[in-house]
Amino acid sequence: MESTPPSYKGHRYPVEVISHCVWLYHRFLLSFREVEELMLERGIVVSYETIRRWCAKFGQTYANALRRRQPRPGDKWHLDEVFIKINGRLQHLWRAVDQDSNVLDILVQNRRDKAAAKRFFRRLMKKTRAVPRVIITDKLRSYGAAHREVMSSVEHRQPKYLNNRAENSHQPTRQRERAMKGFRSVGGAQRFLSAFSGITPHFRPRRHLIPAHDYRAEMTVRFAIWEQITQVAGLATTA
Repeated sequence: MESTPPSYKGHRYPVEVISHCVWLYHRFLLSFREVEELMLERGIVVSYETIRRWCAKFGQTYANALRRRQPRPGDKWHLDEVFIKINGRLQHLWRAVDQDSNVLDILVQNRRDKAAAKRFFRRLMKKTRAVPRVIITDKLRSYGAAHREVMSSVEHRQPKYLNNRAENSHQPTRQRERAMKGFRSVGGAQRFLSAFSGITPHFRPRRHLIPAHDYRAEMTVRFAIWEQITQVAGLATTA
């Protein structure tokens, strides 16, 4: 996955403020106005419209940089699709995660037929530059038809309850969708969710599986990585 370093040229606010606002918006269930209020409490006056532009400009760049640091995807992929309402119309959010719950890709489409499944399969393999050993889906027939044409050599499993990993990965998106009171457009949903699915999981290690001291150590590492990809760490070194 190609990624270029973020450029802050022309921005009058320091990098620390920009990256912190982007982090707040993608990590917590906050609106742009609520992020504006949190920054004001810290003595920083910045409008919610400016924060919106920062998230639109830097969110995907940060997400791409975080994905580049992830290990290669596992060989078992879980795929699932859910309905989302965009501007009053039902659309379909396709998602793929590996056996370690790492989000491989998301795609918003207006159909859930064979053509839509084939498009998602091809996009997945192109983006990850990998072919899985196993794919696990629900019993939607479109998966089986697309599987036979696109990746027939890959084992396909469709047992009941085996795809809970992919279904559970939709929960943060559902929470965000409710907080935002829905999405305004397909393109806007795709752009936001693509950045959101790259940033949010970075700050959500599976806390229930590790003791508190290990969790804190892991989060310290993850915050350090965030400072590196946003270039905050580089500024601290040269200061």
